[in-house]
Amino acid sequence: MEISRIVDRTRDRVSDPGTNYRGNILIVDDLPENLRLLSRTLNAHGYKVRSATTGAMAIRAAQSRWTELILLDIKLPDLDGYEVCKQLKSDDKTAGIPIIFLSVLNETFNKVQGFAVGGVDYIAKPFQVEEVLARVETHLTIRRLQQSLQKQNLLLLREIEERERLEESLFAEKELAQVTLQSIGDAVITTDAQGNVRYFNPIAEQLTGWKAHEAKGLPLSTVFVIVNEVTRKPVENPISKALLENRIVGLANHTILVARDGTEYAVEDSAAPIRDREGQIIGAVIVFHDVTESRNLASQISWEATHDALTGLINRRGFEQQLIEAIASVQDSNQQHALCYLDLDQFKVVNDTAGHIAGDELLRQITTLLQKGVRANDALARLGGDEFGLLLTQCPLSQAAKIAEQLKDLVHQFRFIWNGKTFIIGVSIGVVAIDQTSQDLMEVLGAADAACYAAKARGRNCVHVYSLDDSELIRQRGERLAVSQISRALETNRFCLYYQKIVSITSNQSVEHYEILLRMLDKNGEIVAPNEFIPAAERYGLITEIDCWVIETFFSNYHNLSGQQVLTNGLYTINISGASISNNQFMRFLIEQFPRYQVPPQSICFEITETAAIANFEQARNFMSELKKIGCRFALDDFGSGLSSFAYLINLPVDYLKIDGTFVKNISHNLISQALVEGFNDIAHAMNLETIAEFVENETILEKLREIGVDYAQGYGIARPVPINFNR
Repeated sequence: MEISRIVDRTRDRVSDPGTNYRGNILIVDDLPENLRLLSRTLNAHGYKVRSATTGAMAIRAAQSRWTELILLDIKLPDLDGYEVCKQLKSDDKTAGIPIIFLSVLNETFNKVQGFAVGGVDYIAKPFQVEEVLARVETHLTIRRLQQSLQKQNLLLLREIEERERLEESLFAEKELAQVTLQSIGDAVITTDAQGNVRYFNPIAEQLTGWKAHEAKGLPLSTVFVIVNEVTRKPVENPISKALLENRIVGLANHTILVARDGTEYAVEDSAAPIRDREGQIIGAVIVFHDVTESRNLASQISWEATHDALTGLINRRGFEQQLIEAIASVQDSNQQHALCYLDLDQFKVVNDTAGHIAGDELLRQITTLLQKGVRANDALARLGGDEFGLLLTQCPLSQAAKIAEQLKDLVHQFRFIWNGKTFIIGVSIGVVAIDQTSQDLMEVLGAADAACYAAKARGRNCVHVYSLDDSELIRQRGERLAVSQISRALETNRFCLYYQKIVSITSNQSVEHYEILLRMLDKNGEIVAPNEFIPAAERYGLITEIDCWVIETFFSNYHNLSGQQVLTNGLYTINISGASISNNQFMRFLIEQFPRYQVPPQSICFEITETAAIANFEQARNFMSELKKIGCRFALDDFGSGLSSFAYLINLPVDYLKIDGTFVKNISHNLISQALVEGFNDIAHAMNLETIAEFVENETILEKLREIGVDYAQGYGIARPVPINFNR
């Protein structure tokens, strides 16, 4: 079709001399009249003509990219036409130009030679114009057809190459897809539009227990069996849903895949319809993976977030959430619940003397014990340390108090045995009602904590039921008010130091001995006694800050004591709280103050109560050891008021034993008190410790102490506390 159209156009051009440009022709002839005749004729028929009279000129002119055909004479002055043709055909730039020989040489030999060197035609002179025009048009047409065919061939070759490339690319993609599906960690199953299996990858085989060749053609529901892990009811097939609703579908939560052999896997998946080019659904694909491990890990993390790792009980976070729900449940109903706050007594003794492993085991055994004493629907939690919480649901306050008493007795009857040693454990329990008057979590927890603290204050191993008009809790509220006063006193420096003299009663000591005492000033400048603010400071965590104030104030003014008549070259006793001796940061602070203020450690004695030392035994021993290394001394205060365990005393590096004043003040008329003081004194001396008697109020007591052999005496009968006026 294309060739016939080109031929038709060629004929039209030959028959119509007025047709526009029809080709670009180079005429090579050494005769001017031939050049003029041919040029005029071709120009008249729409051809653009250039001419050359020598072979060399012809070769140069043919290099022009516009040359489409050459009319070449054989007889030329330099090169003959055969040679010109041969050179043009040997050059890639000109080899494709058709050459028609035009010559007077009319022998067959001449024509054959012309065709042999590459000519396309041969016209003998003298020529007919019509013949020249026809042959020119024909060979131009042939050349253009050849060029067009070359272009078509080139395009076809490119299309073939592109198709081959695409086929190779598609094959590579298919291979890659196959390898990917065979290699990925997800299971992949494809089905036809009816939901019958068409493809199974290896992970799908592994999880379902079906081989690909066995599963092919079977309904997906036969090989992909899924149930809800909680209800165990069958879960809707995601492929069926994807095909029905024509959309991507995900599995419901908590889905379990039951394999052919009964093995169960927690799985997550998504299913999607497969469409052809026209958008018609031709099947579906489901991709799923085993999430058993991650789901178990998530469950474990969730459990750990709300449970105590040591005891397995609910932790504070989980318990507080249950409390919030319990408080909400009683607001619009007549329900009543109760909260018990339990704090073990003597836990620190076990922890410090037998070690943390023993303490952990004690907590586990106490947990088992408590679980036996509570109802199935109650919530028992470990709130931290040795504190437990118990939420009694649907339980009036009277019944809750009975349950608390039973738990207290259960714990008290329990004996903890570790490495052959037996420990008696107690528990203090605070009980508070959860009813319509309960406001929020903090209010309920605060009330239960306050009640528990009141139980401890009553002597431990007690149950205390919270009530708004409770005198003990009113006292605690007074302590909380005192906390704000203490905080303001620390901020505004409203504390002052006193001293009280301690005298030697059995020998003449050259070194004066004083105890440094603390007083607080109220907003009116009146003195506040220690027993009015120290318990609150200990309870609410301000006591270490106060200890720091005492240390820094006394040490920074140590060298200003020389101006006072009594405080010269003395040994100064400073009280340290149990909280401070357990605080490593405080110990570092304390040690740093000696070189900072150039205070000789040999002049300082730190006083620690027996109760604080035993309650924080390991910390107390470490604290004393570190400070004794630099030269400090230690006194154990209120000895006899606590556990009075001489086993503890042996292991504490103390220098002085201060006998509790409750025994000292009665020795003149109470034989038991006298015997106890004598016993404490004898044992202290046997351990190379010196003794100090407190509360020496008169000469009779002082004389009795001399008879017993006590080393030092302190009390109003000797000297009253006096304010220290630092000499600035």
